[in-house]
Amino acid sequence: MDKRLALTADVKDELARVDVSKTTVRAAELATILRFSGGLHMINSRIAIESELDTALLARRVRKDLAELYGVRSEVSVISASGLRRTSHFLVRVLDGGETLARQTGLLDARRRPIRGLPNRLTTGSKEEIAAVWRGAFLANGSLTDPGRSAALEVTCPGNEAAMALVGTAGRLGVVAKAREVRGVHRVVIRDGDAIGVMLVHMGAAETVLNWEALRQRREVRATANRLVNFDDANLRRSAQAAVAACARVQRAMEILGSDIPEHLRYAGEPATVLPRLEPRRTGPSRRSAHDEGRRRRTHPPFARHGGQEGRRPGDPWNRREPSRRSRRCLRPLVSGTP
Repeated sequence: MDKRLALTADVKDELARVDVSKTTVRAAELATILRFSGGLHMINSRIAIESELDTALLARRVRKDLAELYGVRSEVSVISASGLRRTSHFLVRVLDGGETLARQTGLLDARRRPIRGLPNRLTTGSKEEIAAVWRGAFLANGSLTDPGRSAALEVTCPGNEAAMALVGTAGRLGVVAKAREVRGVHRVVIRDGDAIGVMLVHMGAAETVLNWEALRQRREVRATANRLVNFDDANLRRSAQAAVAACARVQRAMEILGSDIPEHLRYAGEPATVLPRLEPRRTGPSRRSAHDEGRRRRTHPPFARHGGQEGRRPGDPWNRREPSRRSRRCLRPLVSGTP
């Protein structure tokens, strides 16, 4: 089963088992389910209400609310999976008293005209009723994806008016939701992970929120680790590319200078020409030992010719750094003239 379908099924199963005691809250949930999962139909010159639901548990819940709240008898039939339908659906139909039920639930106005959005009494009700509206909309036509970059809580709406009404009710609960239209289908989407958790808590899916948050934390830790590994690999690649480019430049410079290259430049460029594939940190001048530094100072012609510290010229480049104590001991025979 797809992860998206699995999460959606878990949420709907938990929401279908929520026990509601207030009659107004039950009526708000039922009216929203009828609005988002079905519609009005004319059968034998009579107005009938049909609602297509995903699970048998939800179908039993709807039939129970219809009988207890409005005293209406309903019929249920099974729609087998075929084509785009991956699973079987359950069709709840009300024939007798359908017009009266449509007016009571807000599907029709006083002039027998269909209401395109949600009734005003639902959108302006208490927070419990608004949470019931979202619970009914999700039970009717909602979906939840696994946490990650594309985590979203979506509700497919029958029209733009219903989508805007759902966005307004989410704002009253303190959750930011957006309405969008894709290929003529209107949807209300919640993208933020924290907002999804808050909305699930309002709807009554507490256990699913805990599982979803745990999965979300694991995904975030894994994504952070993968991102750090990718950064390290990118840094290593950049270092290797820079080392290759430096070696190429050194080789080209030595080819241009040829036999006229100074001895200290030849000594510094030999590692890049002899062993171009060594690690860049080990071939750079910053990792040379004090012995190599002293040998370079002894073999440098201007430094050796002018006699160390006292004989250096003011413009000599080696004035920038004083020789180390070990280098002075090595240079002492050259300065004093003793063997």
